[in-house]
Amino acid sequence: MPEITDITPQKKDKERCNVYVDGAFCCGMRLETVLTNRLKVGMYVEAEQLAEMQLESEKAQALDRALRHLSATMKTEKQMRDFLKKKGYLPAVCDYVLEKLRGYGFVDDAEYSAQYVQAAGRRKGARLIALELKSRGVAEEQVEAALDGLEGEEEAAKAVLQKYMRGKEPTRENLSKAYRHLLSKGFSYETAKDALASPGAEEEE
Repeated sequence: MPEITDITPQKKDKERCNVYVDGAFCCGMRLETVLTNRLKVGMYVEAEQLAEMQLESEKAQALDRALRHLSATMKTEKQMRDFLKKKGYLPAVCDYVLEKLRGYGFVDDAEYSAQYVQAAGRRKGARLIALELKSRGVAEEQVEAALDGLEGEEEAAKAVLQKYMRGKEPTRENLSKAYRHLLSKGFSYETAKDALASPGAEEEE
């Protein structure tokens, strides 16, 4: 059976402890939870038991932390789960908090994606936006649905090009670099070429 091998106070929160099982970090817990359940080094305990202890005594605190983390900007489900895991909460607590957040409408990947596309579409192309959303855990179908509402990609590419070329001569070398810059921002080959062919620039073959 797994054994608790260490219990140490957290540096940034003196009211919480890090619990180590079989020499590896297992979870973070409130000091009150540790004391109430009489956890100590050398005690044998199953991971499910620790999860039950944490869920029972810390779900309210975890939800409060999640709500405060959401207060600045919207987050995806994956971002919220990663945040809670980093704080040391076990899967059962993460599941509880995410279920509550979904119920309140505070976590909605489809809405997050729509808002992200609207904001990022002014300076990035669809390919890069899709990669960034997927890296945040948004499902493929939600990414595609959000990108269906993307408008003005050609204008965005021209704006990015204009900013990049500010103060530069329209030489072949600079236009070639500008073309690669547009591609790095997620614009398609055709969109990048069209931007370079617009008034004030020469198309780079």
